[in-house]
Amino acid sequence: MGWPALLLLLLCAVGVRGLYFHIGETEKRCFIEEIPDETMVIGNYRTQMWDKQKEVFLPSTPGLGMHVEVKDPEGKVVLSRQYGSEGRFTFTSHTPGDHQICLHSNSTRMVLFAGGRLRVHLDIQVGEHANNYPEIAAKDKLTELQLRARQLLDQVEQIQKEQDYQRYREERFRLTSESTNQRVLWWSITQTVILILTGIWQMRHLKSFFEAKKLV
Repeated sequence: MGWPALLLLLLCAVGVRGLYFHIGETEKRCFIEEIPDETMVIGNYRTQMWDKQKEVFLPSTPGLGMHVEVKDPEGKVVLSRQYGSEGRFTFTSHTPGDHQICLHSNSTRMVLFAGGRLRVHLDIQVGEHANNYPEIAAKDKLTELQLRARQLLDQVEQIQKEQDYQRYREERFRLTSESTNQRVLWWSITQTVILILTGIWQMRHLKSFFEAKKLV
């Protein structure tokens, strides 16, 4: 594999998603994340509550919490847990594909938040980006060179997982295409048979009509 291809894979393997969004009192917000199998995902979030008097978002009170739910491509619940106004959730994928990550607040229990808005800052890290390398270095007593080698090995492993996932997607797309082509072929054959049978029926009907009128 050449360096340009390796660089492209490294860019594609970047697994950091940072954003913020607003939710209402009973609103749920969901996100779709494509994740290879056996990949660790870490999400960090913090919430801010809208202050009507100051007209600005301020840090949320400790009583307000967020419920996080994660479903795998098959719809199975991977994670479902209640957190505080600021927190961190972690899960590992076991099925490659689109994972649904949903968040909503327990605002119905918060009188102060009733009818208000909440801003949620969310940062999702996938793969080797989820690793805390300074903590790993301190725990395993790694030198800078050893730590760099560990990072490169993790990146290569993540690239391999991304490649496996792309092959998995290509295989599913090929099977879907073949299934669609077969259905189109059978539908075309069915239409042809129906047209032929309709033509035969029309010819017999016209022949009977002409014979009844003594035209033939």
